[in-house]
Amino acid sequence: MGDSVLTEIVGGVAVITIDRPEARNAVDRTVAEGLAAAIDELEERSDAVIGILTGAGGTFCAGMDLKAFTRGERPSIPGRGFGGVTERPPSKPLIAAVEGWALAGGCELALSCDLIVASREAKFGLPEVKRGLVAAAGGLLRLPKTLPYQLAMQVALTGDPLTAEVAHAHGLVNELTEPGGALAGAKALAARVAANGPLAVRATKQIVAGVVRWTDAEAFANQAEITAPVFTSADAQEGARAFAEKRAPVWRGE
Repeated sequence: MGDSVLTEIVGGVAVITIDRPEARNAVDRTVAEGLAAAIDELEERSDAVIGILTGAGGTFCAGMDLKAFTRGERPSIPGRGFGGVTERPPSKPLIAAVEGWALAGGCELALSCDLIVASREAKFGLPEVKRGLVAAAGGLLRLPKTLPYQLAMQVALTGDPLTAEVAHAHGLVNELTEPGGALAGAKALAARVAANGPLAVRATKQIVAGVVRWTDAEAFANQAEITAPVFTSADAQEGARAFAEKRAPVWRGE
């Protein structure tokens, strides 16, 4: 993955870190390729139940690397979007651990995640309109699904930042931490998820994320298709036995 994206997997949790603090973790082509590779590893590793996306040096991500852009680089991966994530997030859950700024494409990366843990001093923003651009990496598509319409429109049209406190009040941020504590908070939340059956976690994310696109007629059929392998899995039997035997389950992911 190179030095600009680091991955560590411990206790069922994959921590993916954009490591370009000197550039406020701005995304160039190398970072996009590194993030895509890290997501692939998260998907493929049976010992990884959930991922955390964060940035080094007190900033989550300042968006696209404009210097690289002027050199002709495009920090998107065909079929996967900006940073290799925004158009095709992983099937496993992903938490954004946000310190400092999640700006432009950085905000869109955070919005691609399923959960957000942020420092009280963090800020989110889609300032593209201030540069005559459009937040086309998913920000305008996802923001109104979480924030009230008028607030989402204000953030998008003014380009002004949204504080973590306001974002939390309206449900965009799951948990707030003190400054410097976002990653620790995300790890604690991830550990609660990773303790559960990995097949069940993956299927649950798939259903919750998909239901907004499904009609009522499609929803139960799609849910049945997703859950059938879970109910017939060894983990389902293990979960029932562990409950009956009053012990912690030992998941196999199968």
